Amino acid sequence: MIGKLTAEERDQELADLPEWTVIADPDGIRRRFNFADFSAAFGFMTRVALLAEQANHHPEWFNVYNRVDITLTTHDADGLSRRDIDLAKAIDALLLD
Repeated sequence: MIGKLTAEERDQELADLPEWTVIADPDGIRRRFNFADFSAAFGFMTRVALLAEQANHHPEWFNVYNRVDITLTTHDADGLSRRDIDLAKAIDALLLD
């Protein structure tokens, strides 16, 4: 079973993810990404989808034109887990390519 991070663990991990915001409902983290246009946003979503499928951990997301909002939470843990942190870091790394 995947465990929910403690408040201390969450704070420690989020120090390395400054663009992600803690949210209460669902208990997790969220980040907004803005791109030049729809094509760039959709390309990003495709790359995230491949990462998520490999990790077998799928984000909640919303897309309008050039904007992509991603929420990460682990339903089995009832909140933020190591899986969310790892996926957030992998998503952020896509922007460095």
